[in-house]
Amino acid sequence: MSKEKESVLAGFRAFLMRGNVVDLAVAVVIGAAFTNIVNGVVKGIINPVVGAFGTQDLDKYHACLQAPCMTDKAGETHGIEILWGAVLSSTLNFVITAAVVYFLMVLPMSKFLARRARLMAAKEQVSVDEVVLEASELDVLKEIRDALVSQRAPSKNGSSVPRSR
Repeated sequence: MSKEKESVLAGFRAFLMRGNVVDLAVAVVIGAAFTNIVNGVVKGIINPVVGAFGTQDLDKYHACLQAPCMTDKAGETHGIEILWGAVLSSTLNFVITAAVVYFLMVLPMSKFLARRARLMAAKEQVSVDEVVLEASELDVLKEIRDALVSQRAPSKNGSSVPRSR
């Protein structure tokens, strides 16, 4: 096996071992299961509500673009049908799925991340305030030192003697 093939395989193995691939696989499986739940809600709740005004199966709603729109005994369709009921059913599935994902997953996660960012900013602010406080204390100590040094008068032998007030 050449080194190029080994490096490609090593790169692929590293890619698979990262958490992103596992997270993506879990998301796909959960998404598929969640789609079944949404389809069940649409077929079990939404379609009967719509059925109060017509048929329970939205897929049966159609319009005929070119007559005659009918299926013969052999299963062959004649005419051109627009299946707007199937489009409506798919749209309802999408909207319900998007709403549930947003309200149960995206919104709580964004609130959590915003709260976490506020806490991190508050921690940073505390540490910045401590640094500013330490810096101001250091400035005060330097001023005191400078004041003490300026109060000293040089003596005849070169040593500093404090001046009297």
